[in-house]
Amino acid sequence: MSEETEVAVAAVLEPHEPLAGEIAARERVRGEAAGLTHHQTVRALEAALAEAGDLASADASVRAAVAEWQRITDLLFDHGGPYAPETDAYVQGQLTAREHHRG
Repeated sequence: MSEETEVAVAAVLEPHEPLAGEIAARERVRGEAAGLTHHQTVRALEAALAEAGDLASADASVRAAVAEWQRITDLLFDHGGPYAPETDAYVQGQLTAREHHRG
């Protein structure tokens, strides 16, 4: 990944209140990633990067999708099994936080 891409992905990962499009993009990626292995998510990340083009000027939802593919790929690096959102501590923490925030 180029330095420019890393900066753009890092910007999306900075703590902020995500827009509805960013939330939807991350949820879509998680659904697509369910059951995939590390090697498969690497290919999906590469495809997302190619489709995004200039990530620094891409839409926030596109950057969020790429960042989510990157996070899931990193998570599976030493995992050895397929991705499952229901066992992803990050996802479960987000869901819990949103539930408390709404309550």
